[in-house]
Formats: sequence, structure tokens, C-alpha cells
Amino acid sequence: MMLSRGKKVGFSLVELVVVIVIIGILAAIAVPRLSRGSAGASQTSLSANLSTLRNAITMYATEHKNAFPGPDASGFVDQLTLYTDVNGGTNATKDNTHKFGPYLLTMPPCPVGENAGTDKADEVLISATSPPTPDAASGEGWVYNKDTGELLPNTATNDDEGKAYTTY
Repeated sequence: MMLSRGKKVGFSLVELVVVIVIIGILAAIAVPRLSRGSAGASQTSLSANLSTLRNAITMYATEHKNAFPGPDASGFVDQLTLYTDVNGGTNATKDNTHKFGPYLLTMPPCPVGENAGTDKADEVLISATSPPTPDAASGEGWVYNKDTGELLPNTATNDDEGKAYTTY
């Protein structure tokens, strides 16, 4: 700023240009970091959901003579979200025979892949292979092997670093 008698005080054109350049540099640094936020959130959500689901499957197997939930998709969800007996029979309320579980309140939706955000993102595709083979065209969010207890996201896509979601 220049101060002299009789002149008004203000910013020079050079000072304004310097401020605008600094703001532009800060924006160039911040915008790419902010735009990666949703992808990072989906990856973190996937890791958390897989951890929760895998812990529920392990706990179920521990309490049911090392048998994994299943044999079909609805049986898998029911056995994890309802009370069960030692043989895997389900009941909505706890009683003397249905004393195990529930291991989950609801089946979480898969937050990544082609089926993320769809009405079937919280459903499970049963696979006979180990590891389970994804088939995103089927529409389910998860793929599960009832014989080994392996659970993966039902997608063949990769995260923003090129790592396959099926390796999480």
C-alpha cells in the first residue's frame, strides 16, 4: 500500500495479482485431495464391513461346531441376523434352544464395485469356489463360499491404487 498526502489508501494491482496467484496455488493443492475423499471413504467402509462380517462368520462357526452359515443366501443372512440353535435353525426371539446370536443387526451393503448403491448391495451370492468367484452381473454386493467361510466384495474392480477389492 502506498501512503501519501491527498491520495486514497488501497491495494495496488500487483498486490491483488499476488494474492490471487497464492489462492490459485492453494486451490490446486487442495482440490485433488478433496476429490479423492469419497473413494477413500468407500475403501475404508469396505475394510470395516469386511472385518465386521468376517468376525460374525467366525463367531458363528465357533458356536456352531465349526459350521459356517448358509447353505443359501437367505440362510446366510438369517443365521447371522437372527437367534440360532446349535444346528443353525433360526428364530426371531431368543429362547432355550435358540440361544446364539444374532451376530449382526443387518447385513451391510457392499460400498464398492458395480453393485454399490443398488437395492441388492446387501445381498450375498453363494460361490462354490475358493476363493469365491465374483460375478458382478448377478447384482449381489457380496460373494461367499459356505464351505470355507470366505467372503469378498462381488466385484472384479480395483481401488484407486490398483489393488483388487477382492484382496481386501
